[in-house]
Amino acid sequence: MDASIYVARRARLVARMKSGVAVIPTAPERTRNRDAHYPYRYDSYFYYLTGFTEPGAVLVVVAGEAPRSVLFCRQKDEEREIWDGFRYGPDAARDIFSFDEAHPIDRLDALMPDVLSDEAAVHCHLGVDTEWDARVVRWLNEVRARARSGVVAPPTISDVHVLLDEMRLFKDAAEIAVMRRAGEISCAAHRRAMHAARPGVGEYAIEAELLHEFRRNGAQAPAYTSIVAAGVHACVLHYVENNGVLRDGDLLLIDAGCELDGYAADITRTFPVNGQFSGPQREVYELVLAAQSAAIEEVKPGSPWIAPHDAAVKVLAQGFIDLKLLPGSVDEVLETESYRKFYMHRTGHWLGLDVHDAGDYKVDGKWRELAPGMVLTVEPGCYIRPAPDVPPQFAGIGIRIEDDALVTDRGCDILTAAAPKRIADIEALMRPGND
Repeated sequence: MDASIYVARRARLVARMKSGVAVIPTAPERTRNRDAHYPYRYDSYFYYLTGFTEPGAVLVVVAGEAPRSVLFCRQKDEEREIWDGFRYGPDAARDIFSFDEAHPIDRLDALMPDVLSDEAAVHCHLGVDTEWDARVVRWLNEVRARARSGVVAPPTISDVHVLLDEMRLFKDAAEIAVMRRAGEISCAAHRRAMHAARPGVGEYAIEAELLHEFRRNGAQAPAYTSIVAAGVHACVLHYVENNGVLRDGDLLLIDAGCELDGYAADITRTFPVNGQFSGPQREVYELVLAAQSAAIEEVKPGSPWIAPHDAAVKVLAQGFIDLKLLPGSVDEVLETESYRKFYMHRTGHWLGLDVHDAGDYKVDGKWRELAPGMVLTVEPGCYIRPAPDVPPQFAGIGIRIEDDALVTDRGCDILTAAAPKRIADIEALMRPGND
């Protein structure tokens, strides 16, 4: 994204702050074992405001009459670049990413007491990292120690996430473009998985197909650990072992999406390993697809957040009765929540820089109304774990269908529509020789 986008976001943060100083660190590097590190992923809030992807960095935003944005980052170090790769250094980072100032990160503790002096508030990452919280307190204590010289420490400490969550909830055109591309790449990965699936193949081999498609199209990583769940494994909501074998007659549930330039896609498709739905599989699948269609109809401006979930649950409740999975009327099933035996999660979540993205679901005690620019998932499911009271033809069937929906002025735009989900389309794609 162009640096002007991040400059504009920092200006919006200043306007929301009105006064005080915001201090936002990026994520630290994490050790995997001994001297090996996990692949580095920057903090989403920090990246949202900077576009800067290096570790060891902190953003300071000062509001008030003379607002400014200051980056603290690693020094340019040609010796370390031989080992670890390119570094911008403060001077280049200031110019390329359009900061007002930039300083070496090892100057942070020395300079922050001066920055915080006589400010009305400090807005920071509260409760995320106890070491970071203690560091902010040390700065404040140093300012307080200057009281005899007339310096006043910020009397207010607030959580900067409260300001930024509302900003991140509404995606701008640049964000939507990246998320649309992430959806396209992830859809291609699901189609590739459908082509590769057949009896005898390992779940891990299908996961490898997904990862291959992500990377070959420029995505940096999976947005979360991929779920590749065959047969009864699909009845485990967060199954990630992916070490089973695909068997003839099983369904395969894949919940997988890529991360592209920080933004997540999140798709689930369920399809038969042998390319043909059995009668019972078809019945349950059509029920979940109808529930998703009802939910998507409710993704529009003015709808309360809970409306898609309520619509999906109503369809599922009637279906569970029709399939003899549950007794009683629809009203009884909804009132007692007996449907939770087969459907126990919400129908969606916000999506963006995090796969479960920032933003409140309720405002002043009421479900938030959907509005243009929001992106959410729509993902009803049905998970029929084997049990004595479950009809044997349905036992072990687990199905989820998930898409990413952008709320528009008139309704919603499904960013992941290119991944087949109608039974006829899935079976046609999986037919031998069909590309």
